[in-house]
Amino acid sequence: MTQTPTGHSPAQGQARAQFTVPAQHPMVSVLGSGDSLLRVIEKAFPAADIHVRGNEISATGAAADVALVQRLFDEMMLVLRTGQPMTEDAVERSIAMLRASENGTSDGQETPAEVLTQNILSSRGRTIRPKTLNQKRYVDAIDKHTIVFGIGPAGTGKTYLAMAKAVQALQSKQVNRIILTRPAVEAGERLGFLPGTLYEKIDPYLRPLYDALHDMLDPDSIPRLMAAGTIEVAPLAYMRGRTLNDAFIILDEAQNTSPEQMKMFLTRLGFESKIVITGDVTQVDLPNGTKSGLRQVQDILEGVEDVHFSRLSSQDVVRHKLVGRIVDAYEKYDTENGTENGTHKGGRNKRK
Repeated sequence: MTQTPTGHSPAQGQARAQFTVPAQHPMVSVLGSGDSLLRVIEKAFPAADIHVRGNEISATGAAADVALVQRLFDEMMLVLRTGQPMTEDAVERSIAMLRASENGTSDGQETPAEVLTQNILSSRGRTIRPKTLNQKRYVDAIDKHTIVFGIGPAGTGKTYLAMAKAVQALQSKQVNRIILTRPAVEAGERLGFLPGTLYEKIDPYLRPLYDALHDMLDPDSIPRLMAAGTIEVAPLAYMRGRTLNDAFIILDEAQNTSPEQMKMFLTRLGFESKIVITGDVTQVDLPNGTKSGLRQVQDILEGVEDVHFSRLSSQDVVRHKLVGRIVDAYEKYDTENGTENGTHKGGRNKRK
């Protein structure tokens, strides 16, 4: 997309740019069905005047706004050239990344097109990609480091992206097996008090991991891979006493580990293996008085070579937009009231 001069002079203090969309890209791919993408852009730049005529788009307004609009359309064209469609969500995230770069609040040089076109895994007719800058950095960190912690609120793709990287590593023969584990004590429930066989007891805790696997692999192949030991899904307690070689290991819901369990798990690391630990320190379900191993380990291992902490925020939530607002609301409440997750730090059931 190019900027060209026009015969119309903008008002004093304003700038004007005109973009020509190449003929090979239908305008609907740039503007969206029913101009849905154009409406997102107009809402983000209310002071700018954006017009479309044929395959030409013009923008008039404050110089900073016009420059950002131009950069946005340039980034959109780079994405579209890869054959990937633009969505309303992708446009919104691109605008946020460009503004962060413009304001100096972004500490990297990655562009929206670089983030949105990074393929992790293609499976069952769709491709898994990072959707935010922090997600891209999280994925890149998994490539570069042996142990990576993905810490952030619900809906930020911590576990899902780690699972995609694990499947990618298995398919490319970087590892021989995938091991998925979770602590099996949540919300005060203990396995001994749950009905059914051991498998029936632990299945509800491990079900989210199975669901992610079904998104990424042929469901018919999963029982075969599990029977062969290529994929193992087990409670954290089953890791004790083992050395895990040539494996991609994911510990999910790590905020519900005790400090002792976290140390036990980390010391399972064997040769040619990689560990990703995910969790949300604002949703700890451990009994009162029990410290979270995920909270403590940040103080212990921060700065240790080949260990990386990726921190995601409400801005990285890729679920319903309301989830991000809920996360922000809880964080604001905790800041104002000296609480954690809406409850007093000394006890989950105390009130003011």
